[in-house]
Amino acid sequence: MKGKLSNILLILVFFAGLSLLLYPSVSNYWNSLHTSRVVSSYSEEIRNMDREEYDEIWKNAAAYNQSLLQRQNPYILDDAQREMYRSQLNITGGGVMGQIEIPMIDCTLPIYHTTDEAVLQVGVGHIEWTSLPVGGESTHCALSGHTGLPSAQLFTKLNKLEIGDTFVMRILDEVLTYEVDKISIVNPDEVAGLLIEEGKDLCTLVTCTPYGLNTHRLLVRGHRIENTPEAKTIRIISDAIRIEPVIVAPIAALPMLLVLFILLFAKGKRKSRRAIKEQFLDTIRLDDGMEAQDDEMISDNTLGILKEERDPTAQEDTTENSDDQSSGEGKEHGNEQDQ
Repeated sequence: MKGKLSNILLILVFFAGLSLLLYPSVSNYWNSLHTSRVVSSYSEEIRNMDREEYDEIWKNAAAYNQSLLQRQNPYILDDAQREMYRSQLNITGGGVMGQIEIPMIDCTLPIYHTTDEAVLQVGVGHIEWTSLPVGGESTHCALSGHTGLPSAQLFTKLNKLEIGDTFVMRILDEVLTYEVDKISIVNPDEVAGLLIEEGKDLCTLVTCTPYGLNTHRLLVRGHRIENTPEAKTIRIISDAIRIEPVIVAPIAALPMLLVLFILLFAKGKRKSRRAIKEQFLDTIRLDDGMEAQDDEMISDNTLGILKEERDPTAQEDTTENSDDQSSGEGKEHGNEQDQ
């Protein structure tokens, strides 16, 4: 019974470990599928939009960015301003503005309004008091993403970017390419690096650092450059069709599963061998006991025979003593009768 319970416990522990092993890969793949659906829906809405509506949306977003230059407090939005902000570039009604691609780290993610936690769990959030991601002079868009989530990579590899690397934003049908020109690490409350700089078209990517501690913020800033031919190619979340993590993880787990079953089989076989061995030893012990008894009897008889052979007079003395004893007893018996 104890053996069965230990086997069940071992199997449960194995599958618990396997689940922990597979969770990051499976969850990241699932998140990529969700992202693919979101961006596909966004692209479908754009294709169904007429040109007049398209131009109106883009013009309103550009006008919104210009209005930021007149605000007395650039960091805080009142209720009216926040409502105006949320209505910009929200063509699907789900808060999606577009998508960002970072080829150097193979990252493609949707861009959502705000940096609410629900947004940052599935994509990149636009910091609401910064410029909308439509470019233009005197604009500075800031996008924030999580690092180190078990369910999705998001901006986990952002620290691998270097000066000169590029990233691309796809907003509506427009492509905006930025080249990294500054990388800095600041405290969470240091936001001056996200302010608008007159005449410049900037975009900064923000994430937590260092990995696992998240005590500071990594700022990767880029300035607008001409689009490359590769950037003009439309991509719909390559991560969503990349199924290698889901395939590789189970394949990597198969040897572990095979080793587990081999161990269980060997353990059961070892128990069977032990039982057979013990039964065999018991049989040997029983046979040895019987042989010992036989040997003891044989030894006693042999000793008696050897004694007789070595001292034949002893046997004669024994016989004479027996005869003398018999005659003595006869005489005593006769005397008793005479009396």
